This record gives sequence, structure tokens and C-alpha cells, in this order.
Amino acid sequence: MRVTLLLAFCLSLAVSAQQKKILFMGEGDMLTALQGVTDKARIVPVTAATVMQELPDADAFIGTIKPEYVRAGKKLQWTQIMSAGVETVLHRSGGDDLKNSNIILTNNQIVQGPEIADHAMAMLLTLTRGIHTFIGHRTTETWQPRPYPGIELSGRTGIVIGCGGIGSQIALRAWAFGMKIICVDPEDIPFSPFITKTVKPDQLDEVVPQADVVFISAPHTEKSHKMMGPKQFDLMKKDSFFIAVSRGGIYDMPSLVKSLDSKKLAGAGVDVTDPEPLPPGHALWKFNNAIITPHIAGRSDKDRARMVGTIQENVRRFVNGQPLLNVVDKQKGY
Repeated sequence: MRVTLLLAFCLSLAVSAQQKKILFMGEGDMLTALQGVTDKARIVPVTAATVMQELPDADAFIGTIKPEYVRAGKKLQWTQIMSAGVETVLHRSGGDDLKNSNIILTNNQIVQGPEIADHAMAMLLTLTRGIHTFIGHRTTETWQPRPYPGIELSGRTGIVIGCGGIGSQIALRAWAFGMKIICVDPEDIPFSPFITKTVKPDQLDEVVPQADVVFISAPHTEKSHKMMGPKQFDLMKKDSFFIAVSRGGIYDMPSLVKSLDSKKLAGAGVDVTDPEPLPPGHALWKFNNAIITPHIAGRSDKDRARMVGTIQENVRRFVNGQPLLNVVDKQKGY
């Protein structure tokens, strides 16, 4: 009996030694989903109070990793961030620790593309069909069908800045409404019947004057920071629209406010701002033709399942030594 127990104990130790130790910092429902993925991984929940003691022998970290976690995690090979944007781990103070390490960074790009693209089009349609005005009429029980300056999207030109997982979905939806789509992206975008033309970021000024709508769907990096600045807003045509659904740091807020105040823009829809949250008393709140939502474009009844599924698959791939999904180029920032 003692021999049997000893063998069982040794076997248990051997299995434990072969398991990858993956730290998880996040919500409890996702922890439950991850713990049953594979017996080759031991998912260890951590908090801000316990993470430092667990990091020295950890193989991976799921959550928003901080510079001090990178330095303490001498064995870390992989970290997964929950969001699509990675500026919180690469561009914050100390982000170079992760950027210059051998730790693989993966994100949830593409996962929230459908929701965010739907949100972008919902904002545009609300503005072009005047829905925001009629919502205001409901409070006063006003029936006022005229004048009605409804705008048809067919034949209009949309510029999508950033044609990755989100931007390509916006392009598809806008194309379905009959729009001509020009993409602005640093990468070579594969041929798509939904995209008329693709240009590099240094050609932005050449195409902005053509836009009836400018969509912001690019990741926030050092190179994309404020790429829609005062000059670009000045180049936008009269009565065009501006929609931002990725990160607020990509556009210059004072220039947007100026363009609305001068009535150059017909309207704007922003789910992301800089500063964020948008503080009470900010000038943008005063415009009736500015739709402001609190960074919720990526939320829906389906996004959570896709997010969890991507991370589960990456856990399986990690423990089996297979290529991971959604690997971020840490130098480019996306």
C-alpha cells in the first residue's frame, strides 16, 4: 500500500512539473472557462496583492501586464491582453520592459470587429437620417416631418483609417450601403471587393478632402498618435462626418470641437475620446450633432464568447508549443 501511495505521489509530482503555470488576473467567469481547457496547464488566479509572489515560476500571464510583472516574471514566455488595443502595456511608462523582452504578446484583435463596426455605422446612420433630432422631439411630443435633410449614403466616399479587424468590417458594411471606400493603412491590405483604394498614412492628406465620412479604426501607436490633427480636420470637406471607434489618441479633440463649432462638419460620433472619460463641462458635450458613447462599441451579447474562445485556444496552443493567435508586433504596436 505504501509503495502504491508513493508511486501515485511521484506521478502527481511529475504531472505537476510538466504543467505550464499560467497566471490569470481578471473576472471569475473567464477563470472558470479557462481552468477546464487542458490538463497541461495550471491556471492560477491572482490579484494585485498576490501576483508578485506567483510570478517567479510562472510561464504565462493573462491580463494587463505591468512593467514590474515583466521584471519579476523571469520565466514568462507569453502574455495575453483582453483588449484589442495594446497601448496600455506597450506605451505606458515602463512599457519598454515588455517591448524589448522575449515574451510573446497576444491580444483580442478582430474579436470585437463586428460590434465596433455595427456601432460605427449606427452612429453614422443616426446622423445622416436625423434620428438624434427625432429622439429629442419625443421629449416634447413634437411631430415635425419638415424640413428633413436626410442624407443617402449610396455614392458617398468613406475613408477608413486603419483597415485591420475593425476597419475591414466597417468597410464591408459601408460598401453594403453603396459607399466607395478608401483605406489608410501602413500594411499591404489584401485585395477586397469592398475597398476601392488603399493608401499609406503619409498619403492621408491626399485623400481626406475626398471623404464624406472619416472613420477612425486604427490602433493607437506612437506613429498614429494625433494623425487626424488640425491640418487634417481643415482638409475635410464641408458637411462631412467624423466617426471614431478605436482610440481617442488618434485624433485631435480641439480640432474636432473647432470643426463642429464652425459648422464645417455635419456631425460626429465618438465612442473614444482624449481625455477619457470625457469630463463634465467639456466643449464636445454641447453639440446636438455630436453622438458620444462611453467606450462601449466593442460590447455585445456575443463578444464575450469570442474573446473567451480566443484565449482558450491560445492556452491550448501554448501548452502544446503551437503558434499563438493574434500575436502582436511589439515594435509596431499592433
